[in-house]
Amino acid sequence: MRELKIFSGRANPQLAKDICDFLHLDLGSIELGKFPDGENFCKIQEDVRGRDVYLIQPTCPPVNDNLLELLIMIDSCKRASAARITAVIPYYGYARQDRKDEGRVPITAKLVANLITRAGADRVLAMDLHAPQIQGFFDVPVDHLYAAPALTKYFQNQAFDPEDIVVVSPDEGSIKRAFGHSKRIGGKLAIIDKHRENAVRTQQKNIIGGPVEGKICLMFDDMISTGGSICGAAKLVHEAGAREIHLAATHGVLCGPAIKLLREAPIKSLVITNTIPLTPEKRLDSIHVLTVAPLLAEAIRRIHSNKSISQMFTTGSGIQ
Repeated sequence: MRELKIFSGRANPQLAKDICDFLHLDLGSIELGKFPDGENFCKIQEDVRGRDVYLIQPTCPPVNDNLLELLIMIDSCKRASAARITAVIPYYGYARQDRKDEGRVPITAKLVANLITRAGADRVLAMDLHAPQIQGFFDVPVDHLYAAPALTKYFQNQAFDPEDIVVVSPDEGSIKRAFGHSKRIGGKLAIIDKHRENAVRTQQKNIIGGPVEGKICLMFDDMISTGGSICGAAKLVHEAGAREIHLAATHGVLCGPAIKLLREAPIKSLVITNTIPLTPEKRLDSIHVLTVAPLLAEAIRRIHSNKSISQMFTTGSGIQ
């Protein structure tokens, strides 16, 4: 591991430190800041010539600042003659703009992929992309990890009776995810019939499958942003007679009215991972944070050693 260097942007330095602790490495020294006019500044304070460099930076809010900081870090390493640069992006911002769903709108997920590639990244390591096809937007290799094993293990440790569980998909797009969790945890499957009114507003109307009355309902999603969709789904399930409702998501974006909605929602717990840091004002007693540092660290170790990433999901390596 001597030729491996890991640096962190300012988006989630604690996750980067945890990854380095798992790999028994020191976090690389880097100076990041802003000039008086607001322009970003970066200086790599270690020799990276000929090294395998990993830059850990989720593009979470403030999205534009964190994205530009990642691009500048990549350029700094490229110009310092790093042998290979891997952008480790635990949360990929702009992922929801992955297609033209109406006229005269951008496909920003592709634009951001182009920026990262043109900046000089040789490889990308991401987790739970909002749309798996985003991997194809990059012209460099992409390793796509899933937090599902960690979320599944958490609920398996709760020792719920499978006969009492209903895994609820909060919308039609999450059916495959919900089905996978129901196979691993047990229980039946239900689907919420959701209609989107605009970019920030949704309406939940019907529950398909189940039944949920008197059951422990588990809802899984890739991210919780404003919380409107999943809290609306939780309310519908609660009105249908669910005994307990537990929410789970890989990315806790939790912006806008999310904390207010979660506080008022009829849920017992929300489980998220630390791909995005949970700031003090967003902490609720019902929120449980799982670490994905071992999973990312194992992936970095395997990439550096030119070993299989897909094998992690068949052997369980790095997930325990």
